[in-house]
Amino acid sequence: MVQYYWNPTYQNQHVAPPQVTIPSGRPPGVPGREESYIENILRLNRGLPGTFHFSFEHALDSGKNTKTVRGLVEAAGRDHVILSEEATGHRFLFPMIYFDYAEFDQEVRYFPQQP
Repeated sequence: MVQYYWNPTYQNQHVAPPQVTIPSGRPPGVPGREESYIENILRLNRGLPGTFHFSFEHALDSGKNTKTVRGLVEAAGRDHVILSEEATGHRFLFPMIYFDYAEFDQEVRYFPQQP
């Protein structure tokens, strides 16, 4: 190999990069814990009947910027929720950005709380 710049102090030494470990934030062997984000709470309550409220800032028709769905949570992801309407069987996919709040008919399942 031809050196393009002459450097009298250069020696062709291969130095291994230092080993880097990325801390995981929890001790080894301790399983991960769910975090209380809305999508995780909705996922915990899959199958429970409830009323789900959404609002849309830029509605096409004046006065039609809200949607209420009476149904069940089928699935929830980081940025979306899939609901099925009990009365009609319709399924809805809503981006979570439009989600306002939910009302459940029974006690809401939540993560165990530690003092």
